[in-house]
Amino acid sequence: MSRQSRRNQSGLVYSSERGRMCPGCGWPVANCACSKTPSAPAGDGVVRVSRQTKGRKGKGVTVITGVPLAGDDLGALGKQLKQRCGAGGTVRDGVIEIQGDHRDLLVAELEKKGWKVKKAGG
Repeated sequence: MSRQSRRNQSGLVYSSERGRMCPGCGWPVANCACSKTPSAPAGDGVVRVSRQTKGRKGKGVTVITGVPLAGDDLGALGKQLKQRCGAGGTVRDGVIEIQGDHRDLLVAELEKKGWKVKKAGG
């Protein structure tokens, strides 16, 4: 009997070592593979571009939130915007972060894609 099928048969709901367990796949909820179907976040339809330095030792990053994409589409957009700016960055939790202050360039790029874009913050 495989390890995966033994997990499903145990009916384990909570483990003091790992916390809540997924009843579908038997893995901890944080690592659950069966429920990771990304969906576009429900927002107000406005893409916001801001600059943050919080938690980055004074280094500024441009943060893009409210993009109505999810999963691989959001990652592809992040990659395209990073290449356009010539900078590094990441996509985390539906938020695109690009190193440096590129707000003006990114607002223009996102408006070309047809989204309503606002500069947020100062």
